[in-house]
Amino acid sequence: MQRNTFLKASIAGAVVLATGTMAACSKSDEGGAAKTGASASSGSTTLHVTMANHPWTTAVRAKIPEFEKQSGLKVVVEQLAEDQLTDTYKVKLNAGSKDMDVMMYRPLQEGRLFAQSGFLADLSSDVNQDKHWNWSDFLPATVSATTYKGKAVGVPLVTETQVIYYRKDLLQKAGLEPPKTLDELRAAAKKISEDNPGVAGFVARSGVSVGVTQFSSFLYSFGGDWFDKNDKSLIATPEAKAAYAYYGGMLRDYGPKPLNTSMSWPESAAVFAQGKAAFWADASSLYKQVADPKNSQVSDQVGYAAFPAGPAGAHAYSATSWAIGINNASDNKANAWKFIAWATSPEMTLEMQKAGNPCTRTSVWQNTDGTAGFPAPLVAAMNANAKGAVGYDRPVVVKVGQAREIVGKPFVVAMTGGDSNAAADQASAEFQKEILDAK
Repeated sequence: MQRNTFLKASIAGAVVLATGTMAACSKSDEGGAAKTGASASSGSTTLHVTMANHPWTTAVRAKIPEFEKQSGLKVVVEQLAEDQLTDTYKVKLNAGSKDMDVMMYRPLQEGRLFAQSGFLADLSSDVNQDKHWNWSDFLPATVSATTYKGKAVGVPLVTETQVIYYRKDLLQKAGLEPPKTLDELRAAAKKISEDNPGVAGFVARSGVSVGVTQFSSFLYSFGGDWFDKNDKSLIATPEAKAAYAYYGGMLRDYGPKPLNTSMSWPESAAVFAQGKAAFWADASSLYKQVADPKNSQVSDQVGYAAFPAGPAGAHAYSATSWAIGINNASDNKANAWKFIAWATSPEMTLEMQKAGNPCTRTSVWQNTDGTAGFPAPLVAAMNANAKGAVGYDRPVVVKVGQAREIVGKPFVVAMTGGDSNAAADQASAEFQKEILDAK
């Protein structure tokens, strides 16, 4: 897959994922729509909006009565946990149901399937019409995530990037500056682990599937990718093999002992928060796990660095976790777009960000009101990442889960001292046959 990067250094974008899903419950309510105001030119004046349990949803729902008053529309919201949302979409989209107008979805998880199946309406003309709404204000990597074959099929809501968390006290003791390259990161991890018995030089996700998203930035920065524009696997290229060897080697040589090949973010965050690691490579959205004194023993010593440059430069992922689109079977598309345009307007996006949702417009990251809730060094690291960001943190395919299980194997083999080059060759053949060639 060809990467879409931020081409202009002046774009001070930043990306983070809002923090997890909320309670796994289903909610549905009907807002008290005002009867005054102009009705939509077409479609029903009742709008059905399906959303995920998510902090962004919570924040926007509190504002919906304002939209109803302005538009004269009545908004019916169905709010579901992720697994319920997935099940609902499977049933309704496959059945061509018209009783769902606006839909919140995960571009990197199901976006390709939905777009390929024709479930998402083409929003290209809508996003380009309103100069005040300003499609060009959205971070380019997030626009890429909601674009399919040149068509806008959604509007990005929230995102994340990968940063390097580090212990300021340990770097100062070692006489080191935050690493700017992957070679510097490895050298620093080696020195600090040797000088501080019981402290790992580096920690990150190590599980075969869960580690894929955090490995991705290393892959891109070594010049690799998952597959090319012709759907040919790239994970056995020299660049990919070097990235697998580096990531697995860092965890093998400088990671926590005993070796753990199943760490996800809670486990790796805990190692860092307990003061047992010098560097932690993970999502910017997780900063409170190590910066909040309630969670961390080293909260006053946490530093933040942009993703270091590899042989191909610094290319951290910029993953769009949630987007909003229109059900292509809806008969109420005009009003559905009115809702989306309102919910993702510059003004509402700033309100969503102030409510703690890291959003996708460049402008909110250049506004002090928008960044006030985040540590300044973290914002600086995210802004630096944006210059070379890649818009996905996993293979963007229909069978995402299966693909992750395949492409994650080589770095686990490297961790355990095995032949990661041979593992990459084997994984590449499996990835090609089971995922890329399977239609």
